[in-house]
Amino acid sequence: MATPDFIRDIRAVAGHQLLLLPGVSAIVFDDAGRVLLGRRADTGQWSTIGGIPEPGEEPAHTAVREVYEETGVRCVAERVVLVEAGHSTVTYPNGDQCQFMDIAFRCRAIGGEARVNDDESLEVGWFALDALPHLSEFSLFRIKQAQSDGPTWFQPSTGL
Repeated sequence: MATPDFIRDIRAVAGHQLLLLPGVSAIVFDDAGRVLLGRRADTGQWSTIGGIPEPGEEPAHTAVREVYEETGVRCVAERVVLVEAGHSTVTYPNGDQCQFMDIAFRCRAIGGEARVNDDESLEVGWFALDALPHLSEFSLFRIKQAQSDGPTWFQPSTGL
């Protein structure tokens, strides 16, 4: 994902130290039940669509915006399927370290054509759930949760 300007401003002061950042994932389904995926330019791996909210931006709006910016697909966010803190630190090639607090939304496509729409993706496409490309556990878990009509998933508290 491209680094937003406000993160660049923080990095100018904070350097490469670990930052906890908000993240949003969008699990987008079409009318045929296929899921929208992008092959990331930074890793070459297939993934669900996601990004970082701008200051003051509602997470559902972030999901819809990121899907359109990255894939050209228009969608609506239907519900929150997962809230999860990052369990591992991501270290980027420049040395920046981050963990992400992710809110994942189930989204429904309402228009547009799936295409590479920015420089963050190498490919984008619709995939049947029984014909997914190799995906990280991160993406697979979000797709699984988005298929369920159950409550929003979160890691239960063990109490104090």
